[in-house]
Amino acid sequence: MSEVENKIDLVWGGEEIAKLIGRTPRITFHLLEKGELPAKKVGNRWVAERGQLMRFFLGGAA
Repeated sequence: MSEVENKIDLVWGGEEIAKLIGRTPRITFHLLEKGELPAKKVGNRWVAERGQLMRFFLGGAA
């Protein structure tokens, strides 16, 4: 496994993403469905990379 792969920290599930970004699950799922958060749907679960979410919010894109 490469060094980059070791540093990827995935957040699985809309509820976990909601906890990380400090929003309610309802609001988070709405944002996910509209494509307003940097996340992808894998099967029927949402997944996001923790660093991308943090950069998204810290960068003022929220």
